[in-house]
Amino acid sequence: MKGNLLLFVSLLTGILVGMTGVTPHWLLNPQLPMLLLELLIVQVGMGIGSMEHLDRLFAGFRWEMLLLPVFTIVGTLLFSATAVLLFSGHSLSDFLAVGSGFGYYSLSSVLISQVKAGAVGSAAANQLATIALLANIVREMVSLLSCRFVAHRGSGWAAISVAGISSMDVCLPSILSSTGNKRYMPIAIFHGLCLEVSVPMLVTFFCSVNL
Repeated sequence: MKGNLLLFVSLLTGILVGMTGVTPHWLLNPQLPMLLLELLIVQVGMGIGSMEHLDRLFAGFRWEMLLLPVFTIVGTLLFSATAVLLFSGHSLSDFLAVGSGFGYYSLSSVLISQVKAGAVGSAAANQLATIALLANIVREMVSLLSCRFVAHRGSGWAAISVAGISSMDVCLPSILSSTGNKRYMPIAIFHGLCLEVSVPMLVTFFCSVNL
């Protein structure tokens, strides 16, 4: 929760600094977002590779475990698609790109601002990236607040799906404590890993098509 608030404050600070016109020119370099994106993707790979007991996770892999992240992806995209009925000014593919963050606000927002800039311009791309940042921050916050409730009312599977990418880190303690069953740990971690790997592919795809 504290991290999300700090990110929101950072966003507001950046907006205020930009409005003053004192932003250093090197920070406005159009190549900078791509460099940050590449570093983020490297960090994702390093994070996955340095996970403890990663070999045990893959050793316990079952093909049925793929179904949960698939259902999470499909459900999230269907829910995101309904936004086109409520909001104007953005296409279906824009909302699908925003939803494809699955709670990974940093990577999805940088990807959108970089990939969409060539097609719609920097201003429109940054606007959509800001929407993605806020939407995915809200998703993580809602996941944190509702994970325990969903686990009690539904099941551990439902709680993992609601958590999105956070199922492998931030929401994992809540999932395990509310279900009282540690067998959900490898499933939750694998679910989060699958979503984390899918974010660059899905966001880039939906930013590149016009639906």
